[in-house]
Amino acid sequence: MTIAPPAPPRAKSPASAVTTRRRAAGITVAAVLGAFVAAGVLAFIELDFTGVSLNKSLVSAQRFFARMMPLDFSEPGELLRLTILTLAIVICGTVVAAIISVPVAYWAAGNTSPHPVLRWIGRAITVLARAFPELILIIMLATMFSLGSLPGILAIGLHSVGMVGKLFADAIEQIDEGPRTAIRAAGATKLQEFATGILPQVTPSWIATVLHRNDINLRASAILGYVGMPGLGYELSASIQRLDYKRAMAVALILFLLCVAMELISTGIRRMVMGSGKASSISPDAWRRRRGPVLGWTAAAVVVGSTLLAQPAWGDFLTVWGVLPQRLAAFFPLSTGEYTAAQVVKMLWDTIAIALAGTLVGAVLSGIVGSLAASNVAPGGATHAVARLVLLAVRGIPELILAIVLILVTGLGGSAAALALGIGTVGLLGKLLADSIEEVDPGPERALKAVGATRPQVYFSATLPQAAPAVVGHLFYALDANVRAATVLAVVGAGGVGQAMFTAAQLSHYNVVATFALLVVAVVLALEGIAVFLRRLLAE
Repeated sequence: MTIAPPAPPRAKSPASAVTTRRRAAGITVAAVLGAFVAAGVLAFIELDFTGVSLNKSLVSAQRFFARMMPLDFSEPGELLRLTILTLAIVICGTVVAAIISVPVAYWAAGNTSPHPVLRWIGRAITVLARAFPELILIIMLATMFSLGSLPGILAIGLHSVGMVGKLFADAIEQIDEGPRTAIRAAGATKLQEFATGILPQVTPSWIATVLHRNDINLRASAILGYVGMPGLGYELSASIQRLDYKRAMAVALILFLLCVAMELISTGIRRMVMGSGKASSISPDAWRRRRGPVLGWTAAAVVVGSTLLAQPAWGDFLTVWGVLPQRLAAFFPLSTGEYTAAQVVKMLWDTIAIALAGTLVGAVLSGIVGSLAASNVAPGGATHAVARLVLLAVRGIPELILAIVLILVTGLGGSAAALALGIGTVGLLGKLLADSIEEVDPGPERALKAVGATRPQVYFSATLPQAAPAVVGHLFYALDANVRAATVLAVVGAGGVGQAMFTAAQLSHYNVVATFALLVVAVVLALEGIAVFLRRLLAE
């Protein structure tokens, strides 16, 4: 009897292999997201949001609002001066970031970087700049430069390079190589190739990114005022310290209205720059001829005017080199000061817990409001308009102001900070979620509607799966932004590692500040790495 040899294993088809990889990637992503959700729930529980009863909170809120009414708008001339000064400093800082981002993005983009080492350096600069909170930067810069607007301008500018440089590099990598190749074939230099073959293609995206960053910087100015940056933020800090809530809330209202106005202006300009094809009947060439020069000269006038109003002490750059070695030496050797290793770990977890709980709250609320703000999900135009208006209003409120109000009302520290971050996250994450949902391929949605699927079925079966990669990226972007925000909210009693950092800065223990700053950066970089890993899995 002859025994037939075993049949060779059948090779998997390419389609089967792809399906298996996608299933494994989906399981991995779900497991990682599940771990973060569990950590967020744990953080939420540890922060003990039930520590203050509703009745007590309502009584405290009534007392607080009674103490802040009527709002104190006395000395309107001084308030106007502080408002203009704040705008000038923020605009100057954003311009610094815009200028620095050009060479950084050129190095970081794969299709323009002169050398792989420079590309790595360019990408590292964008990551590290995003990781350092503005508050930490201005504390460090204040030791090197004289008091005034210059440390604030540099802190805003250096931190903003992270976002502006990264998005600018991404835009460079996505250009049409045709014009650049033609210019290179004509014997142009590298500079001519960049100026005429690349820059015209990415300028609209770069302008839109700079304007968006300016909105973010305006909200951040409230926090920087707590460490000496002149303007509305400093007036807010001084009013809170002397328990003058009428003046403080008047300044807070001005900041809110200023942020909303800047958001509307920036949105209008971005639509003019980016929407020449879809939202405008003017061709791109005609737009450049008619509106481009007007916007260019207007922007130049605004920058020059802001520089004159901010009055940065440029002369400090001539003298800082003499004291720079001594100032840098103050940040070493690294030390945790009087804190033990266990205390450092506990404070770091407290900061992460505030960020996790805030992101969890924000993600839940953003999932609702952001979905209704998407035109392809909202049941009607009115719902879509109201949801967009809510997102705009929430984005206009700096997290610092929310945290101050919630801490004064509830008497809590970390819990109030987490709620402030959660509400603030709705403005950012909700808008990003709505934009991502509106950009999905409408084909699968139409197919499900044609067979009688309900709105929830279409949303969960066709819309959300397509937007999932972008949504995951937005979630981690919000989380690492909240880690930085949780650090700086320590200035109003949120606790965590930021409180230790702020105390050390007041005592001039800058080596302790540097140590805690590096711990925060390490956490942010770890989150950045996880986000990149998950996005790559979802993109396969």
